[in-house]
Amino acid sequence: MKKFISTVKNIFSIEDLRIRILNTLGFLVVFRLGSFIVLPGVDPSKLSDSAEGIFGLIDTFLGGAFSNASIFGLGIMPYISASIVLQLLTVGVPYFQKLQKEGESGRKRINQITRVLTILITLAQGVGYLSATIPNEAIMVSKPLFMFSSLVLLSAGTMFCMWLGEKITEKGIGNGISMLIMIGIISALPGAIIAETISKGTSGLLLLLIEGAVLFFVVLGTVALTEATRRIPVQYAKQVVGGKVYGGQRQYIPIKVNASGVMPIIFAQSLMFLPALIAQIWSSESDIANYIGTTFSDFTSWQYNLVFAIMIILFTFFYTAITVNPEQIAEDMKRNGGFIPGIKPGAPTSDFIDNIISRITLPGSILLSVVAILPAFAIVAGVGAQFAQFYGGTSLLIMVGVIMDTLRQIESYLLMRHYEGMMKSGNMRNNPSNYAVA
Repeated sequence: MKKFISTVKNIFSIEDLRIRILNTLGFLVVFRLGSFIVLPGVDPSKLSDSAEGIFGLIDTFLGGAFSNASIFGLGIMPYISASIVLQLLTVGVPYFQKLQKEGESGRKRINQITRVLTILITLAQGVGYLSATIPNEAIMVSKPLFMFSSLVLLSAGTMFCMWLGEKITEKGIGNGISMLIMIGIISALPGAIIAETISKGTSGLLLLLIEGAVLFFVVLGTVALTEATRRIPVQYAKQVVGGKVYGGQRQYIPIKVNASGVMPIIFAQSLMFLPALIAQIWSSESDIANYIGTTFSDFTSWQYNLVFAIMIILFTFFYTAITVNPEQIAEDMKRNGGFIPGIKPGAPTSDFIDNIISRITLPGSILLSVVAILPAFAIVAGVGAQFAQFYGGTSLLIMVGVIMDTLRQIESYLLMRHYEGMMKSGNMRNNPSNYAVA
């Protein structure tokens, strides 16, 4: 406890770090306040208390802004969708591949295209959002006026959330967009704990403690999955420039076991609503359709979780393949005079890295699918639905990833000012400095 207090004092004794933390907290407060400002012309008392299905997932990411019909009702989700589209385009479209290789100017151009695409996606999603989630009886003005004003406000709200995210990245601590998603998710945690405590009562105190202990170990396992890497040694040849010797070092390329992050779960979760939706259309004509509709509407059923897990494994391989480019890594190493000991530069190096990625992606994808279906097991075991969502899935992975990234940044500030780090070893795992070995 004494070390923790000392670390907090050290953090706030660094002026730049203190200002960045306070800026981050201020921006997050503004974001949370905006989540409760209801769109003009809406009667909040006639809105649904909770969202279900894919809407429930989005509502979790936005901290309730989606179900509140807030001006931040779409939050930064359109921006994330636009970023994913651009990321996929850079894989298959030569124009975007060229932009990606142009450095800072190419990055600025991609950002401009992403912003324009974000506005278009916001308008398209806004129409669906207003039509599907806000009942007619909740609208207190004429429908055309409401649709026009709400689309303008939702677009402005999304762009403002993007601005907040960029400001957090620039003047705060951590990745701004990820931080906004995390604060939306974590805002539901106090309510979930209170609801779980009330449902268990005083007689279920022991059971509540057991649930907390299990959650602790689940978080530990998720941290291990998020941070696990396979380090590939790289030797750099010595170069003599102007009488000085450069290179001659051995460094490491850290390949993450879970290089795809939460994207496979998001993709799979989006598609898992299709079977029930299709079955609902044909339910009156087929017993099989009724069975499929009933089975895939219950996310605690073994059939749902088996298909969900298989889809996550497949999407993990797909997303890793389009985001990690062994040929590019091998080309960069060759250009910088680096090589993997025992492996020839060029195509053999690319094949070697590709084989390693394939080997570690399989266990990583299996573990990721296990984390994704843990909330279903928690509900079957008697944990409340609100509290169970923190036992795994996208919520836990995003929280763990963002918190670890933020802690790494704080750690770097402390070590830069010659303070002892936040970990006992004085260095967090996966700190970039850990991968350079003289």
